[in-house]
Amino acid sequence: MATWVWILIVLAAVVVVALIAVAARQRRTTALRQRFGPEYDRAVEAGEGRRAAEADLRDRERQRAQVDIRPLPEGMRVRFAQQWQGVQERFVDQPSEAVVAADGLVYSVMEARGYPMGDFDAQADLVSVDHPGVVENYRFAHGIRERAQAQQAGTEDLREALLRYRSLFDELLQADDGQAGVTASRGPASVAGQTGADRTGPDRHVDGQDPAGSPNTISRRDRGAR
Repeated sequence: MATWVWILIVLAAVVVVALIAVAARQRRTTALRQRFGPEYDRAVEAGEGRRAAEADLRDRERQRAQVDIRPLPEGMRVRFAQQWQGVQERFVDQPSEAVVAADGLVYSVMEARGYPMGDFDAQADLVSVDHPGVVENYRFAHGIRERAQAQQAGTEDLREALLRYRSLFDELLQADDGQAGVTASRGPASVAGQTGADRTGPDRHVDGQDPAGSPNTISRRDRGAR
């Protein structure tokens, strides 16, 4: 066989291998986009390019696979929901303290479910694997909580922080079998007047009650207190 024919065969093989590699990379990208949603875009913007961001997200998946996340017993879910109601009511008179308490309650729920609790950024990255749609809410709320401790957060900031904490709190309390637990699931609704990161805050109800506290309840009670 002529030399030029062998050259063409080799070139064709190289092209085929390259096409397979590109297709595989596109499939991995699509899978990561579907799993992480807005967190994928955040990782790309915050990192050193798409390849580095995707490597970081895959590393999060590997770390999450090594952690045993436990479902909450029904009694514990009810108790946590009742504690959230107390936080919600406390906001009327002590908004800063309520936000600090909300942070601690979310921390307790995550710890009870088995998430490793240490460095906040690493903790949030791990949570992003299971709750990519609301993890940015958690980061944002935690930032306001730190400002609240330094007395640098206004009432509206604190109200928004409580709403954002609630979005993750509600998901953490969901029954793991896909059925509604203490908080009955419905489609997430965006909170009016909010911009920037994903701020979904589902207001879930069971038998006419809202154990986690409706976002509107804060405004109504706050106005009444004034």
